Amino acid sequence: MDRNELKERVIRAIEENKDKIMEAGRKIYKNPEFGYKEIETTKTVKEFFEKELNLEVEDKIAYTGCRARANKDKEGIKIAILGELDGISCKEHCDANSIGASHTCGHNVQIAGMLGAAVGLIKSGVIDELNGKIDFMATPAEEFIELAYRTKLKEEGHIKFFGGKQELIRRGAFDDVDISMMFHVLDTGDKKVLTGPVSNGFIGKEVTFIGKEAHAGSAPYEGINALNAAMLAINNVHAQRETFKESDRVRFHPIITKGGDIVNVVPADVKMESYVRARTISGMIDANMKVNRGLIAGAMAVGAQIEITEIPGYLPILRHDNMEEVLRGNLEYLGLTSNDIIEGGDFTGSFDFGDVSHLMPTLHPMFGGVTGALHTRGYKISDEEYAYLMPAKSLALTVVDLLYDNAKKGKEILENFKPAMTKEEYLKFMESNDKVIKA
Repeated sequence: MDRNELKERVIRAIEENKDKIMEAGRKIYKNPEFGYKEIETTKTVKEFFEKELNLEVEDKIAYTGCRARANKDKEGIKIAILGELDGISCKEHCDANSIGASHTCGHNVQIAGMLGAAVGLIKSGVIDELNGKIDFMATPAEEFIELAYRTKLKEEGHIKFFGGKQELIRRGAFDDVDISMMFHVLDTGDKKVLTGPVSNGFIGKEVTFIGKEAHAGSAPYEGINALNAAMLAINNVHAQRETFKESDRVRFHPIITKGGDIVNVVPADVKMESYVRARTISGMIDANMKVNRGLIAGAMAVGAQIEITEIPGYLPILRHDNMEEVLRGNLEYLGLTSNDIIEGGDFTGSFDFGDVSHLMPTLHPMFGGVTGALHTRGYKISDEEYAYLMPAKSLALTVVDLLYDNAKKGKEILENFKPAMTKEEYLKFMESNDKVIKA
């Protein structure tokens, strides 16, 4: 069958099922759950795969999350379409739940888009005409939050890495995947979509400053003030900012999670959390070394001790131009013009999909249909139909192009691709950032 005929069938199937797709997105929006706690969200996705698409589903793929496989008995390359399950903490948002969780991250839109792409490919019957396999993965824990909870899961042996895609890589979920794709939403202003974004990676940190308690009013000289150590440490890092290369886009943004116990006792136990972000892996390593040096010096200055727990964060997201080219053709097929598209985006935030982009060709556009900044009270889905359906159509049509005609285009991309890291190199790097430094 002609490629464009296949694409029209995909589009028609998505349109005919748009109410079901959008309802899934709305249901998830109303019931946000934090990472590695996405029990109900995983159940919603699993039921959609089973009831609407008659797919077998593997759940608990990374403590939570699920995966459905299509064309699993076919030969050829495999493409994974991903969506993220978790919400973010934004208690100020009007739709936040009783614990402050919300989908101001837009992940409910991602899941609906992934389900919509599956609907388009499967209900149309187009999947039978394609030469390759397709997996649909609902992935947990993209937002790097609730570190104490994830530490507990790690200590109990449920997970090793705090990010969902990191954990999936470790568990081998991507071992048989050749190409991966997903999307985020973004306030794109008067544009419709942003293509080819790049981002920072980061190393996570939990820091404890250990001093000596004393009566703060009558005998402060008998104590060692751990809060002073923390404040000096932060200022030490500020003093090094001019040493960070502009091209590395370094970010260090700590919070004090415990500043002491009571006001009339010299603080002896002060805790801090932060990320050290940079655009490249070498930049991450360099900035992290300088940050640690500043933190340790702050403790030394007042005679305190320090314990720095390094946590493997996310890698910078890489842009793969040959994948972008295929997507661009489908955006134009769907009626968008150059006036609707932002070419390239520079993000100093981080995505755990960056880890996947170091291992295989990936695609990660950012679609409009929302207003307001992500993770804030101002976030709103402003054009539901566009936000839910345009990504579904775009990714599904991209899959058609990659797997059409004996997967000619997909094979061409793979033949010209060299991974930035092997899985073994990736895991070794992650292990190198999983450590405790005491001074």
